[in-house]
Amino acid sequence: MPCHGARGDGPGIQCGATAKLLMKVLIATDYSPAAGLVLDEAVARSWPDGTSFSVVHAVDLYRFTGFPAFREESEHKLKGLDVGMKASVEKLARAGHHTELKILTGFPRTVISRYAKEWNADLVMAGSHGHSAMVRFLIGSVAQGILRTATCSVEIVRSRTGKTAPSSHAMKILLATDNSDCSLRAAHAVSNRPWPLGSVFKVLSVQELASGDDQMAWTTLAPIYPKSLLDELIAHGHEQAECAVKAATEILERAGKSVITGEKLPMGDPRALILDTAEAWGADLIVLASHGRRGLDRFIMGSVSEAVATYAKCSVQVIRNCSTKGEIDDR
Repeated sequence: MPCHGARGDGPGIQCGATAKLLMKVLIATDYSPAAGLVLDEAVARSWPDGTSFSVVHAVDLYRFTGFPAFREESEHKLKGLDVGMKASVEKLARAGHHTELKILTGFPRTVISRYAKEWNADLVMAGSHGHSAMVRFLIGSVAQGILRTATCSVEIVRSRTGKTAPSSHAMKILLATDNSDCSLRAAHAVSNRPWPLGSVFKVLSVQELASGDDQMAWTTLAPIYPKSLLDELIAHGHEQAECAVKAATEILERAGKSVITGEKLPMGDPRALILDTAEAWGADLIVLASHGRRGLDRFIMGSVSEAVATYAKCSVQVIRNCSTKGEIDDR
């Protein structure tokens, strides 16, 4: 099967190094150290001319409706946030960006995603508090909730050093792709944005024996199918991965980005291999597309993008610009 290249840039995405892309970026903050890193990253990063920001803080007052004293105290704290919010806005304004502040009331994961949709945000940036897997399972995470419910792209911001914003230096950016329309649009999205001087990309595509959605049905191929068929499947997977890397690399190089080439194509579980590759290379940012699975399908099969965003030790940006945008779940 011949490789196919970029099949189109998608809505609102232009191709080429000189493309001008206006962006609207929502920054979710709670004034924790993780949220402070998000603001530092937004200030340090290069953005297209005309990019606008909305710095958002969500306070869940509804939990205290039955306790007037608690509600009064929360409202008092809410008023005090204005000072801190304005300081954050001034940081971005000094960097030359149009910036607004917004205080929302309600369940943070829901109201932030809803406001992002109303504001027509292109990207939501949120910090990770680094909860353990068990804590995330029991109480959830605001960042993880935004990732699941937002209808636009989402970046979970982390620093590998724990001290400085990733964009304060030349970045190592790992782009994971499978040559789908979603992945190609993700490649166009990052190729059209400015990045710190000296930044370099690595394109990764993971070979899988199974090409269908039912991964469980393919876990015992070897005892059932003859070696010739398995060899054919492996060859097909390798060819598809080569096509995916070639297409994404061409998109990045046409935009003048520096790309590491000649890398081996791994075979296995994409989630584990993306995480392992990022850690071994010392990536500052992983970029991958969301294929838009929702509800029961995502619960049963899992989501590569969500797993990577949850467990990566660096920042992760999930590009969501090609899936059907559903309604935000209030739960």
